[in-house]
Amino acid sequence: MEKDRLEYFRELLNERLKTLLEEAEKTVTGMTNTRDSFADPTDRANLETDRNFLLRIRDRERKLIVKIKEALARIDDGTFGTCEDCGEDISEERLKARPVTTLCIDCKTKAEEEEKEKKKASLA
Repeated sequence: MEKDRLEYFRELLNERLKTLLEEAEKTVTGMTNTRDSFADPTDRANLETDRNFLLRIRDRERKLIVKIKEALARIDDGTFGTCEDCGEDISEERLKARPVTTLCIDCKTKAEEEEKEKKKASLA
């Protein structure tokens, strides 16, 4: 991949990483600084439900942060944009849609079909 395209993806990934880390910081600050005391158990339950939902979102984002850091490492080591299964180039359109991807669309489709078949077999 050309150097200018790699820099485009590096900037894209770094910006997304920065945003995710800022959101994580807000969550930590918000949860540690609040002194929530509710007389009504329903209000307390609503707060707990909202917090649990937010923590699930942050956990998914934590996993995405790991993938972003791995993608940045692939840019540094020269393997970014190469399918780890077949070794072919991953299309730029796919990388724009999901810059953390490690599989070309053909290999990803094949992997999803195999996973679906495996799931069917385990249910049978």
